[in-house]
Amino acid sequence: MALKPRRNRAPTSQLPRQFRRRPVPLNTMDPGSERARRRAARQQLLRKRGIYLLPNAFTTAALFCGFYAIVQAMNGVFESAAIAIFAAMVLDGMDGRVARMTNTQSAFGEQYDSLSDMVSFGVAPALVMYEWVLKDLGRWGWLAAFVYCASAALRLARFNTNIGVVDKRFFQGIPSPAAAALIAGFVWLAIDNRLPVNLVWLPWVSFGLTIYAGLTMVSNAPFYSGKALDVRHRVPFGVILLVVAVFIAISSDPPIMLFGLFVLYGLSGYVFWAYSAMRGRSGVAKSATSQAPVASSDATVDRKDSK
Repeated sequence: MALKPRRNRAPTSQLPRQFRRRPVPLNTMDPGSERARRRAARQQLLRKRGIYLLPNAFTTAALFCGFYAIVQAMNGVFESAAIAIFAAMVLDGMDGRVARMTNTQSAFGEQYDSLSDMVSFGVAPALVMYEWVLKDLGRWGWLAAFVYCASAALRLARFNTNIGVVDKRFFQGIPSPAAAALIAGFVWLAIDNRLPVNLVWLPWVSFGLTIYAGLTMVSNAPFYSGKALDVRHRVPFGVILLVVAVFIAISSDPPIMLFGLFVLYGLSGYVFWAYSAMRGRSGVAKSATSQAPVASSDATVDRKDSK
């Protein structure tokens, strides 16, 4: 029996079945189509469960600087630890402005920012100061560090519950980044000037500064917030010259200038408080006893601009 020769088939251009694309209906992009409904549902799910990347990236960077300051303090590199706290302060001030410019405020960003602030401006400065010189005072040293750390936590909790109650022109108590700058600035200043840590007065001065920064955070003293300044408005030409002069002054000797600026700011609240009491205008920053509901996502920008 003779076999029939195999017939040569024309080469096909079709791909294997698993790689073929099914034809897309012409009405795919129709708002009423099934695919469009699934896409809308997926976007709604991402909107509920997703997070904004850009402002939270700045918050993460600030959190990293605070953690880095703790690690450097444990390793005895206190100058790098102090500089890391200042870097966290700069990054923390940028996340709120980025959220405002990109309209990416969220309740998640508000809570994440609070946790980052607690590490960077609550735990890190207390541990840096304790590891540097407060541990020489024994139990008084760690008690001072704990007072500062607890005051930072109370300050952040009070701020979250008082949004919409206090005067937005003033902070109720010194903000936690400024309090952390007092601690880190003093450490940086002492190390830059090579002050020996075995001086008799140095641990007690550090003790007093730590207690002062902690208690000032939970005080009712009004500290100017700077929110009344709108950078989008026109200013006289002399203001730019003043900004240049400030940058030159800081760059000439950063430890002295930064610590001096934050010392003046740390005293300004009590000076203004006393001046207002003399003028009969007490209670510029309202007391924390009248609490407002927890801040919504619409108040996240104000939350990120100050702690």
